Amino acid sequence: MEHRFERINRLPPYVFSEVNEMKARARAKGLDIIDFGMGNPDSPSPPHVVEKLIEAVKDSRTHRYSTSRGIKGLRRALASYYLRRFGVELDPNEEVIVTLGSKEGLANLASAISAPGDVILVPNPSYPIHPYGFIIAGASVRHVPSGPGFDLMAEIHRAVRESAPSPRALVLNFPNNPTAEVVDLSFYREVVKFAQAHGIFILSDIAYAEIYFDGEPPPSILQVPGAREIAVEFSSLSKTYSMPGWRVGFGAGNRGLIDALARIKSYLDYGAFTPVQVAASAALNGPQDCVERIRLRYRERRDVLIESFASAGWEIPSPRATMFVWAPIPVGMKAMGSLEFSKLLLQEAQVAVSPGIGFGEHGEGYVRLALVENRQRIRQAARNIKLFLAKYQNLTVPPLTRAFGS
Repeated sequence: MEHRFERINRLPPYVFSEVNEMKARARAKGLDIIDFGMGNPDSPSPPHVVEKLIEAVKDSRTHRYSTSRGIKGLRRALASYYLRRFGVELDPNEEVIVTLGSKEGLANLASAISAPGDVILVPNPSYPIHPYGFIIAGASVRHVPSGPGFDLMAEIHRAVRESAPSPRALVLNFPNNPTAEVVDLSFYREVVKFAQAHGIFILSDIAYAEIYFDGEPPPSILQVPGAREIAVEFSSLSKTYSMPGWRVGFGAGNRGLIDALARIKSYLDYGAFTPVQVAASAALNGPQDCVERIRLRYRERRDVLIESFASAGWEIPSPRATMFVWAPIPVGMKAMGSLEFSKLLLQEAQVAVSPGIGFGEHGEGYVRLALVENRQRIRQAARNIKLFLAKYQNLTVPPLTRAFGS
């Protein structure tokens, strides 16, 4: 019996799977792969947070169901974070919700506010959940070109003019994954004014707001007067506190959007395990020097990567924020495209990256590198890449990649 699942059929083949399968085969052969592919922090969670988890889990009262909105203590801690970091005062009961990572919050809000036929504006390239959360929900996504070489605000204006029906929501993500671009408050002011005029909700993802290196700390859209009339913002503790496996995120902002998400979540989950939420509260309320150490680690790795790769012959712009580097494919190899380049780089240099096409059509010509290898490993990758470029960069016909073990 053949099964057809229409929503599954709307999802394209997972571009990263080919590279992931090659990595698995290479490791099975005993090869040492230097892996910049996934944004999976490699440093441990802060000790005081782990200790708070252990303390909380020993209390059997925390073993029962939690609450889908999140425990009050964590919602208050999130509101306190917004006040001290952005100067934004939030009602923890009405304007804050705890999610199972920012990804879950974005996906469930997409289901809550969109219906078949709704148009959603999503920058391209983008983190996959930004468009596909809405596609899974049945909405229509209009991709807005963004990244190096594009004026995002001008592209948003054009997308609204050319969309029918009028867009229901706009997704923003700054600092951006994958491009690492940042914006300032003036951009948010302009986009909020425009969205208000056109009756468009804004879903802002600031998961990398605390991983910044140069200039002022990235702002929140909720700092703009009137933003809470139309906007909700998502973030997570995953990168800020090196807590990816804990799956603690949150949404903040517009009461109606938060309430819609809470109603959907009430049908789907009982919230994160209470001891995890207690520990997350300790992360937000406790000493913040761990955040600065994490930020410094990524800055040091960024600097080593940019310098060593340039010495190897691969010039890459230095990102101002995030744990990612958005690298243009070396000029002599652009013709093969980001997927084939990523496969060849893995095959010949044992260096894994994410092909830009996996983030959308406007990601073609780039690859994303996550700063999840230490400095020694980054320098080793540069040495491997130097030999790789010397061998392949000036070929007029791209070579065929082969499967490991074939």
